[in-house]
Amino acid sequence: MTPTRSTSETLAALPPEWPDDPLPAVRAHPGRRTVVALDDDPTGTQTVHGVPVLTRWEPSALRAELERRPSALYVLTNSRSLPTAAAVALAEEVGRSLVLAAEGLPIAVVSRSDSTLRGHFPAETDALAGALGGFDATVLAPAFIPGGRYTIGDIHYAAEGDALVPAGQTEFARDAAFGYRASDLRQWVEEKTGGRVPASSVASVGIDDIRRGGPARVATILQGLPRGAVCVVNAASDRDLAVAALGALEAEAGGRRLLYRTAASFVPALAGIAPRPLLGLEELNLPPGGGLIVVGSYVPKSSGQLTELLTLPGVVGIELDVAALLDPVARAGAIARAVGQAEESLARGADVAVYTSRALVTGADAAGSLAIGRRVSEALVELVRRVAVRPRYLLAKGGITSSDVATEGLGVRRAEVLGQLLPGVPVWRSGPESLHPDLVYVVFPGNVGGPRAVADAVLGLRGAP
Repeated sequence: MTPTRSTSETLAALPPEWPDDPLPAVRAHPGRRTVVALDDDPTGTQTVHGVPVLTRWEPSALRAELERRPSALYVLTNSRSLPTAAAVALAEEVGRSLVLAAEGLPIAVVSRSDSTLRGHFPAETDALAGALGGFDATVLAPAFIPGGRYTIGDIHYAAEGDALVPAGQTEFARDAAFGYRASDLRQWVEEKTGGRVPASSVASVGIDDIRRGGPARVATILQGLPRGAVCVVNAASDRDLAVAALGALEAEAGGRRLLYRTAASFVPALAGIAPRPLLGLEELNLPPGGGLIVVGSYVPKSSGQLTELLTLPGVVGIELDVAALLDPVARAGAIARAVGQAEESLARGADVAVYTSRALVTGADAAGSLAIGRRVSEALVELVRRVAVRPRYLLAKGGITSSDVATEGLGVRRAEVLGQLLPGVPVWRSGPESLHPDLVYVVFPGNVGGPRAVADAVLGLRGAP
């Protein structure tokens, strides 16, 4: 087992960061293009602002956005909620649409997934590569700095306080659908490819390469990769990722065609999007009334945050029992009762937290667990659709939950990412086609934030400190 390390001591022992900010050079680069992030759940927008999100991918819709030449465009596929075969078919469909939509327009394609390594890899990237005409190499960059996900010495870590815990030893590695053992990303690639890509063949851009050699060193490494290679990008800061992104841009300008499998922090680096301050209440222009909070995520962090949320005065908790939702007889009544309670509470201005019971129910295998998750998420979607009282805002906790609530519950087809309410917590404004036009929609990832993060978000949306 890889040992746990001190976060502060490990970061302090690294070489100094590259001294120059690469983002201006990324923005001014003659080879700059729109970064199209195919997002396997909507939490990937947690590091950007002022960019569009589409929940459909017809060539005409993609083309209309690409012609505006945005720095980045997110396409919400929600493929993490699907079985592998369905995720592959979806990736192929989106890839074919992109080929038609992007004709004559420069794009870079990012398969954006989880910073704790859960998702359909390599199935998704293989399918995209086939549909998009092949790539010289796949760049793997799962570091997500606001969430405490670092890659150092090719080991991927999740920070817990001052402890850097190897990812393979975290709760995320025990995921019922996407579990894994390896924390070394080279070994993880071998594990996930079933040995097709051996660890010894996986290339690496190290932190020394980034901090001492800069973008030129990164470009040299990427240009020298054999066709079909996978290359790990180490990073312990956003500056590291920006250096790697500029190096990748240089490698592409030199003729390399790269496909990216990354977490959220790499997308703004590749698109040249500078950070902005957290959103203030005055920027959201919220109407009066109560907010609606929907909690589907079952990871321990989400459950702890829910417990804290329910201690806030003025928050009405409504539990949906998962066993009832999976029972064809009890399901309709459970949803109807929750809808009635939510409407009554919202109408009198209370904040309402609708949440699934916390005992995790899994299937006999990964496909069975995903099917249960979809059935539960469908119930939350139905509730959101049926609540007739417009909420002041809607906050959805969990990646699959927030995707389904946006696309199926609210009917969002296009939204704008306004920025972040808390670090790693994006805020969208829904389009005119949605159930509640111009609704402030808070996408709260399941694995982000401390114990009081959701409670703090609700307080902030009330205007409290």
